[in-house]
Amino acid sequence: MKKLSVYQILSLLLVVQLLLVKLLSYFPNTIEKYYAHGIYPFISKLFRIIFGWLPFSVGDVLYFFIGLAFIIGTIKWVKNKFKNTLQHLFTLGAYLSVFYFFFHFLWGMNYHRNSLYTTLELEQKPYNLTELTQVTNRLLEHVKKTQMQLVNHDTLPVIIPYSKNEILSKTASAYDNLSKIYPHYQYQNISIKKSLFSLPLSYMGFSGYLNPLSGEAQVNYKVPNINLPAISCHEVAHQLGIASESEANFIGFLAATKYNDLYFNYATYIKALRFSIAGLYSLDEEKAKEIIENIPKGVLKNIEESQEFWLSYQNDLEPFFKLFYDNYLKANQQKDGMKSYNRMIDLLVAYHLKYGI
Repeated sequence: MKKLSVYQILSLLLVVQLLLVKLLSYFPNTIEKYYAHGIYPFISKLFRIIFGWLPFSVGDVLYFFIGLAFIIGTIKWVKNKFKNTLQHLFTLGAYLSVFYFFFHFLWGMNYHRNSLYTTLELEQKPYNLTELTQVTNRLLEHVKKTQMQLVNHDTLPVIIPYSKNEILSKTASAYDNLSKIYPHYQYQNISIKKSLFSLPLSYMGFSGYLNPLSGEAQVNYKVPNINLPAISCHEVAHQLGIASESEANFIGFLAATKYNDLYFNYATYIKALRFSIAGLYSLDEEKAKEIIENIPKGVLKNIEESQEFWLSYQNDLEPFFKLFYDNYLKANQQKDGMKSYNRMIDLLVAYHLKYGI
């Protein structure tokens, strides 16, 4: 009997891994205890110690060579007129198997941990119009207050005076304050990097990502400074084991708004306000329009700055990339796909009802 090759064995192990991860997903308490609060914090901190001091993204370099190897392999296969197709499929399956293992072991199992509703003891229920209106008005109050503190005139936009590097370094301080309330969000050995793919990210419509193979938080360096505090706090939440996009948005919101830096507060309140108004618009258009009319002109200028940036990079391929990522999220316990980013408001309302904003 012919022995199975290493590639064949690894390809078969991919099926085993798929079944095992699916099985483990039914035991979020176990994952929370032994992975999210056991193995993963050690992995994450070790990665930040090893790679955090380097001025470039190791993960991006690794992605580049993985992509290059895939392209070269595909070209060779085509040049050979698709010969040995089965062998190539087993080779591809083997590489996918190895990637799948490291993805889940190094970070991906966080997709299957308990939700923040459980860990923060929040009531999980659909919000009503009154509750969402209350939260939206509260966010608008904070936006108005911080804008006046920063520029002292409601027609002036806020210009964040920090460089992008300064914003990234200050993100660690934002989590210092949050960790005093929730110790498991302590963030040491900063590892937030400029993505080497910032230009393609802009065309794809993405502002950042976590590299699970190196534990580095990557940000799109082309985004306006007014967007960056919320983005960097979001990516650090991923780095600390929050896989869900809505939950990373929420933890990033808490970190940035509990930080004693008005620029971080303002930028993040704007992002939350936009999410909240979008949610309100789906329930009551007139109520949403009333709130929009009360947004100061200076704040609207900041919002327009962000919108103009993304509009300048819109292209025909962007929906394709977002469709791909939408399916990726749905395959990893986020049934709302790309819409899960907006579900942060569900958490914000629940948190407000218990603790206040």
